[in-house]
Amino acid sequence: MNRVRHSLTLRLALVFALLAFVSLTLLGVALYRDLEHELIRRDDAALVNRIDQLRTFLNDSNTLDLIKTKPALFQNMLGNRESLLTIGAPGQKPLLVVNPGNLAMPSLSPVAMDHPLTLDDVQHYPSVDGVPFAALAATIDSGDLGSLQVVTGRLMTERTAVLASYRLNVYLFASVAAILLALSGYLLVHRGLLPLRRLARHAHGIGVGNLTERLDSQGAPRELLPMIEAFNAMLDRLGKGFVQLGQVSTDMAHELRTPINNLLGETQVALQQNRSIEAYQQLLASNVEELERLARMLDNMLFLARTDPASALSQRQELDAADEMERMADYFEGPAADAGISINAQGSGLIWAEPMLLRRALANLCANAIKYGAANSELFIRATPSADGIRLQVRNRGQTIAPEHLPRLFERFYRVDQSRERSAHSNGLGLSIVATIMQLHHGAYSVSSSEGITCFELFFPARRVGE
Repeated sequence: MNRVRHSLTLRLALVFALLAFVSLTLLGVALYRDLEHELIRRDDAALVNRIDQLRTFLNDSNTLDLIKTKPALFQNMLGNRESLLTIGAPGQKPLLVVNPGNLAMPSLSPVAMDHPLTLDDVQHYPSVDGVPFAALAATIDSGDLGSLQVVTGRLMTERTAVLASYRLNVYLFASVAAILLALSGYLLVHRGLLPLRRLARHAHGIGVGNLTERLDSQGAPRELLPMIEAFNAMLDRLGKGFVQLGQVSTDMAHELRTPINNLLGETQVALQQNRSIEAYQQLLASNVEELERLARMLDNMLFLARTDPASALSQRQELDAADEMERMADYFEGPAADAGISINAQGSGLIWAEPMLLRRALANLCANAIKYGAANSELFIRATPSADGIRLQVRNRGQTIAPEHLPRLFERFYRVDQSRERSAHSNGLGLSIVATIMQLHHGAYSVSSSEGITCFELFFPARRVGE
């Protein structure tokens, strides 16, 4: 089941919309809280002022008479059905009750006469008849009637409606702004990704026939430059690899053609007429030699193709150089003696390498040195440690290699002596394998030849912290 792939432009537009909605909503909530606090403070101040005014009015005996005879005046003073006012002595029938909305009045503890009224004295109730309610009770000295208790309150219907409208406007504004930002963000991102789409079309047009073409960074945004450089670097590597692959294919076709033609020609000639048993034995021996060469060549090519850099690096160990030098000397003691060559192996230090690859590289160098070394000479194998790694040398005496051949010795299928191309033990891949092994270890390799002494040198870097 294929996963749905969403557009990056759409995703960014939705992210912009979400951020806008959240940001504006948070801003609206903060402003809403400030507005609510200010409205509550204003309403509380109105209740406190009302009590202060009543304290002044009730000190006048004429006001008390007016309360008794014309209570409607106080009803008109309150002005709406949301307000409540009661005046009376404690435990007696109230002198005045103004409650046009028939509100359920909660019981309150009055503020003492000698206590100055503040906003903190106002009592708030979450819901009276379903609406927030604020009330204040205080004791007043009325002179002739003695101490009176005044209770005033108000339903906050108007405040609740204002806040509800403000809250709705905040959500509507945040939603509209989020939609507009999403649309504008979509258009801007779509336009901003135009260089990326142009690069994609350019990259789509690059194929095997035009691997030399590169993405143009002219006019591209700065953020895309690393990607363009990385892609062009990848094309460089692919181009080199393609050229090398073509060269290897050509070289392999050439190398395989010779032994196959030899096998085919000699076998066809042998089949044209009856031959003696000795002749057939010679033919089979020649065929075996060619088949061994083919088998060795294919084995080396498979090694080069299958060598995994990650696996080689993960399997590196600290190997004792003296043990490895001695191992090489023991392994090649027989072939060297047959060629009249003695081996002198010395070394010290640690080699940070994958064991099998290290031994194969040294074995290839030693095999070459014995094959092309002069009789009655000495083969030197040395390991010299240094601060940044260790150097391994394989040095033998023989024919001097011309300077023009030295840079190409590590190329695949390259031979200095073309007359040896039919040898079953020579396929031109030994030194190429050495080069591959050193590249896997991030090391270095070199060769020098002068005055009959040829020296191959390998450098393995020291183990770094964390490896």
